[in-house]
Amino acid sequence: MIRVALAKGRLASSCADLFIRCGIRADILKEETRKLVLETSDGAFKFFFVKPSDVPTYVEYGIADIGVVGKDTLLEAGADLYELLDLGFERCKLCVAGFAGVRPDPARPLRVATKYVHTARRLYASRGEDAEIIKLNGSIELAPLTGLSDVIFDIVQSGGTLRANGLSVLEEVFDISARLIANKVSLKTKAAQILPLLAKMRGELAAKDEV
Repeated sequence: MIRVALAKGRLASSCADLFIRCGIRADILKEETRKLVLETSDGAFKFFFVKPSDVPTYVEYGIADIGVVGKDTLLEAGADLYELLDLGFERCKLCVAGFAGVRPDPARPLRVATKYVHTARRLYASRGEDAEIIKLNGSIELAPLTGLSDVIFDIVQSGGTLRANGLSVLEEVFDISARLIANKVSLKTKAAQILPLLAKMRGELAAKDEV
């Protein structure tokens, strides 16, 4: 049995479609249910529904053999696991955004509001820039509007919320999409099951791109 960690919602639905194309009996992922654990009728796969931010943890600790998670979550988690494949779902950018043409006070560290605290710290440290990282859990765009921060570091899809609040993308830092990840031990002990699945998924994604 292969155990899979997934987050409910659009990502799980996209995964279900891909799994089905790969010959997995994943129709159960499309059912309306409050269950957190689902198993395919042939017993080959077991799915765990967890919070997106917890997917890397379940995979790293071996509770799940593989998982599907956004690259943004993967960067923030810094978990010890393998990133196997870019699935191409939920594409967006992790960006620095703020007021165009406004220069922060050079006499103090740049104030950056974000929920991606660890990723932001690594980013600015790698550049040798002095930055004060301010953790927020939601409505990140409000931070520069109120003077809490100079810029924000956040996911941008259409950019509509930024524009509605007078903000602009100042820098696109990371390309974000859903990634297939694997536990390091599981990839060895269940290679006979995981590697053929990986090959099928690659093939299905390539075929879809060609259409």
